[in-house]
Amino acid sequence: MPPTKNSQHGTILIDLHIHSTASDGSLSPTEVVRLAKERGLKAIALTDHDTVDGVAEAVAAGKRVGLEVVPGIEISARFPDGTMHILGYFVNYTSGRLADRLAVLKKARADRNPQIIAKLNKLGIPITMAQVSYLSGGGQIGRPHIARALYEGGYVANVQDAFDLYLRQGGLAHVSKFRFPPEEAIVMIQEAQGVPVLAHPFTLGLNSPKALKAFLQELKDVGLAGLEVFYPEHSQEQEALYLRLARELGLLVTGGSDFHGLNKPAVQLGRSPCQLRITYQLLERLKLWRLEQYGPLDSTGE
Repeated sequence: MPPTKNSQHGTILIDLHIHSTASDGSLSPTEVVRLAKERGLKAIALTDHDTVDGVAEAVAAGKRVGLEVVPGIEISARFPDGTMHILGYFVNYTSGRLADRLAVLKKARADRNPQIIAKLNKLGIPITMAQVSYLSGGGQIGRPHIARALYEGGYVANVQDAFDLYLRQGGLAHVSKFRFPPEEAIVMIQEAQGVPVLAHPFTLGLNSPKALKAFLQELKDVGLAGLEVFYPEHSQEQEALYLRLARELGLLVTGGSDFHGLNKPAVQLGRSPCQLRITYQLLERLKLWRLEQYGPLDSTGE
């Protein structure tokens, strides 16, 4: 049975970009599912950074409460001029090949964290890996947990200041990490029978519409299927541009909040400024594209 309409808004609302404690969110996969249900969403995608460790729990929780959960991931890709993340939807999260590739990224993240802590210590900030590990809630540790440790220790005014001053590229404690090139990240998602979508394109730093369109075409040529158009940090002008480019290039349109819980407190699940445009129709088109490419979902595709 298809989802019923949301009584408040008269449309079916979803969220295709959410993080849990499996990566750098503050809520467990089960807690994320429960909150999404409480907020009136009818479907979500769990898209933790470089891991699918929370997907099985989220899918099971979704079945218990009657919420559709899309198995997803957000893979960090190499891009010299900015930051690139590629979302994957309906990935086979039990794939051994995917697990092997993600293990490389997990090790890169684990190797970087102590280096960041060491830089902070040299700057006179005595936070420890034990503190940061505690804040991760048992998931993989990332920069948002270090940012929270800086904030809770009183070293910065807020989490964003931690990134701006210390953790971003060019920050006082920044450490680069290994990332796959974008074409390889896309192939990883394809091998897991997923739908590859470029997340929040403004982070690429390509300010020219012509340059962005040319780059999107390059990505489409190697398998990119969609573009995240609806996103809380996109301006109206950016949203209009991305929507136009997606239509011109024949890319799927997606959207999501990028919810991280307490690790990104300004973003509220089900209440982002663009929420009314993130509807079930977007998910239906993703499903159709995946069906045409790979056939019916198997038992792990949910």
